[in-house]
Amino acid sequence: MKRDLDWDHLRTFLTAMRTGSFRKAAEKLGVNHGTVHRAISALEADLGTRLFDRTTSGLQLTQSGEALIVPAEEMEAQANTISRKISGLDLVPSGTIRLSLPPVMSHELLSHMLCEFSKSYPEISVRTISTNRVSNLQKLEADISLRIALNVDEDLLGRKLIRFVQAIYASPDYLALHPNILDNGGDGTQWIAWNDTHDWVASSPFPKAKVRHVLPEVSMQIEAAAQGLGLIKVPAFAGDADPRIIRVPGIPLQNGYNIWLLYHGDLRRVARVRAFVDFAFEYFARNKQRFIQ
Repeated sequence: MKRDLDWDHLRTFLTAMRTGSFRKAAEKLGVNHGTVHRAISALEADLGTRLFDRTTSGLQLTQSGEALIVPAEEMEAQANTISRKISGLDLVPSGTIRLSLPPVMSHELLSHMLCEFSKSYPEISVRTISTNRVSNLQKLEADISLRIALNVDEDLLGRKLIRFVQAIYASPDYLALHPNILDNGGDGTQWIAWNDTHDWVASSPFPKAKVRHVLPEVSMQIEAAAQGLGLIKVPAFAGDADPRIIRVPGIPLQNGYNIWLLYHGDLRRVARVRAFVDFAFEYFARNKQRFIQ
């Protein structure tokens, strides 16, 4: 067995183990399938053992492969710590920030923020990851995460930026077709929901409205409402940004969730990260009204 193992080969092994196939591992790592195959073959040769069984349903770890997971993940944690601490020596606000945020914030709001941020920090570039999945900051999937949640409990530095409100929207034409919606509890209308849990309908202003469509993304819901498919309840900052829909008149606003800005503690001294964190906090404070009314 070779004494000095190649970390890139171990990183490839962990990615293949987590994704379940060489193809998916290649996509995750941004390389081709052959590169992944060669890295695993080289690692198996260095260790003198087979790590995966190739089956029609994907990769299956051998006993040796299972035994390698823990030490490989320990090396991964050390490598990530080194990367964060070396990045922390950066003193000039320049370079690239990887920003993770949910799709509801990745359109009009993000463009407005980036326009202002770029004027103040022309040497910093932002690479976004638009996803509802929680990015793992511990493993450097992103430098900074904007997250929508009531609370967060990870071991991360963070700031609660603001708590937004939600409103109920529909197209003007849809409301014109249902002029008595405020009086009949929404009888004859329909909701566009975001998941398969619909117990909130009974306590909504329109309990008689039926759920007909389930669209998991706010942008999809807004588009459907704009086409006259029904009622939606979305963050007011997102609904107000589309002129094709309006708030249903006479309906009070409802509390939404908190918007958090999170980052790993090892990055707090990185100038570009610190610049974006301070900017975001000031931006949300200055634009508070668009999120709370």
